[in-house]
Amino acid sequence: MSGKAVKINKPSNIGDILLNWKLITPEKLEVALKEQSSVGNVIKRLGEILIDLGFIAEGDLLSALSYQLGFKYLPFSEFPKIIPDHSYPTVKFMKQYKLVPVGMENNTLKIAMADPLDEYAVNALHVFTGKPLEIFISSEKDIMEAIEQYFGSDVQMTTIMEGMREEEIESIDIGTEDVHHLRDMAFEAPIVKLVNMLITRAVEGRASDIHIEPFENNVKVRYRIDGALNELEPLPKRLQAAVISRVKIMSRLNIAERRLPQDGRIKLRVSGRDIDLRVSTIPTIYGESVVMRILDRGSTLVILEHLGFTEETLEKYKKLIVAPYGMLLVTGPTGSGKTTTLYASLREINSADKKIITIEDPIEYQIEGINQIHVMPKIGLTFATGLRHIVRQDPDVIMVGEIRDVETADIAIHSALTGHLVFSTLHTNDAPGAVTRLLDMGIEGFLVASSMIGVLAQRLVRLICPNCKAPFNPPQELIDKIELPEKNITAFHGTGCDECRQTGYKGRTGIFELMLMTEEIRQLILEKASADVLGQRAISQGMQVLRENGWHKIKQGYTTIEEVLRVTQEKM
Repeated sequence: MSGKAVKINKPSNIGDILLNWKLITPEKLEVALKEQSSVGNVIKRLGEILIDLGFIAEGDLLSALSYQLGFKYLPFSEFPKIIPDHSYPTVKFMKQYKLVPVGMENNTLKIAMADPLDEYAVNALHVFTGKPLEIFISSEKDIMEAIEQYFGSDVQMTTIMEGMREEEIESIDIGTEDVHHLRDMAFEAPIVKLVNMLITRAVEGRASDIHIEPFENNVKVRYRIDGALNELEPLPKRLQAAVISRVKIMSRLNIAERRLPQDGRIKLRVSGRDIDLRVSTIPTIYGESVVMRILDRGSTLVILEHLGFTEETLEKYKKLIVAPYGMLLVTGPTGSGKTTTLYASLREINSADKKIITIEDPIEYQIEGINQIHVMPKIGLTFATGLRHIVRQDPDVIMVGEIRDVETADIAIHSALTGHLVFSTLHTNDAPGAVTRLLDMGIEGFLVASSMIGVLAQRLVRLICPNCKAPFNPPQELIDKIELPEKNITAFHGTGCDECRQTGYKGRTGIFELMLMTEEIRQLILEKASADVLGQRAISQGMQVLRENGWHKIKQGYTTIEEVLRVTQEKM
């Protein structure tokens, strides 16, 4: 069978089809034809000109070409997430001829092409694969994105570094290198490929952070996955300057400045997903250490029911987030899911009759119907200054990304007292600790007592991998460590498999501690009681502490005793 797919001949040209479909007017077609005739010897297709002029969208053109040429139009949204194992042509060939395999059916190879009339490419594919072909028409952008998704991470790091040895990337003195030379090295193909691969592998492996850390003899690379760091094979020391310079160029940082910390951002598309990388560099004794926080803008916003709340705690929390005014704080260390909880809360109450404004650093999710502000300290837009102006915008609900100083705390509390519902975060170990932190900042006790409606402390624990989950009898000393009365339970753990990279864990869930502001708690705040006293009173009123909430997750088979012990304090 020939490699060329059968097509239906259409008598109409592309202009006639677009006219018949009422996608353009005769006047617009005339303008495009005049533009086409004025480009001289340059061959430019009518469809490209119509897109350049803004008369039609690319999808409309591809649909018309599909009708004209007889090839089905395949948008990226209909591409498969993975393709079956098979012997495919080289990535170089696919990129050169703008084509990509998109599946196999009845021994027929499905191919998406930007130019399905390229007979050389079709015949070459047929000869290479030895199979009949079914051709689809797609955009060049979608094809390139699919090539990256299907084949971008196939090359292993060791292979790339072997290629670098062949390229003879030289080792240079970190302290005296020429900036222009550094820039040239950062744009060399092997370095670009290596950095792209590090980012792609991190995104595909569900990592939240990428750490690039220089040491005396090598450069360590670690991914944080489900809250735990996983070490990759180290990079040779001689690649340090080029790799770090490449990251700094991508995040628009000053590659000449290596003595001071810098912060930047990278926006890119990986495997069909929009990704933001928040980049931080800091000088160490062996060179600059780089951490990239991965923010997936394309990820689905989580709802409250999926965060891990118990039914009782969720019911109490939902009553707080619909209060007409007051301040609700979410506390915990960095990376404990505080911002995700706040976003889920805003999503729950987001409606046409509420004006919600947030000020954040950074904006991790974009929510339809909510006004979101990104702080920019360099131009004076801090949490405090932004919050001061937000209250003049007549909001019903305000979210402050973090209370970092007394000025922000003071404005947030006064906003809560003047009829606004204010959400924010603090870095404290438990819920009662949030109250004492505000008092330590210098906020008056009567302001804290009258403005605050509740504090939610939280941690993230890793979930047992469902693929290798098995019953487990924990040793007695481990049960004793958790300091809870129940001792006879059936626990579970993960034995380790390919799905969880032999860790026994996959995914995370929250454990929570919710302290409500009752009259007794408010009175204790006015008396400047310690966090311990506040905690004891809250427990007597029904508050479930973090470790106790974690114990329920253990009994339900969601996580392990080790995980709960890892993220909670010994003292209950």
